[in-house]
Amino acid sequence: MRIISGTYKGRRITAPKKLPVRPTTDMAKEALFNILNNRYYFDEISVLDLFSGTGNISYEFASRGTERIMAVDENYGCIKFINETAEAFDMPINTMKSDVFKFLEQTNAKHTIIFADPPYDFNIEVFSTIPELVFSNELLEDGGLLIIEHSKHTNLSELEYYSKTKNYGGNAFSFFEKY
Repeated sequence: MRIISGTYKGRRITAPKKLPVRPTTDMAKEALFNILNNRYYFDEISVLDLFSGTGNISYEFASRGTERIMAVDENYGCIKFINETAEAFDMPINTMKSDVFKFLEQTNAKHTIIFADPPYDFNIEVFSTIPELVFSNELLEDGGLLIIEHSKHTNLSELEYYSKTKNYGGNAFSFFEKY
């Protein structure tokens, strides 16, 4: 994987093969950040990266100037890799080893963007828990956005607070927000 833009543009990051991850493709990541770039100043936002895996999305935000980033994953190897990479690049990424659903039930920190990249094989009921917890616990700042990455074959348009979906290859990003 590589960082698309910002201070660390072009830097390649190689994750250990043993991590249970599926990093967001460069094409999908570039398209997502083009959308976000038209809406936010990256140095003024707070980001929560759920099911963070390799930290791919967190690194991209950090490279673009975001200084308040929290990455949450329940896999110790993923959290260790994110910590090591963030330290090597001097990136302001805080990590939390936790089950994402328990974390969302317990946290009260608000963020501008909450990005979730759960396993693609979750059923719709499990996917629906993410926006339910985010919005019922009021974890988004005013004007904030929840983005869930999923397979293009998964339809999240019936979930509450759904706004739109953008497809990129086999990946899709569904956007949720309060109106």
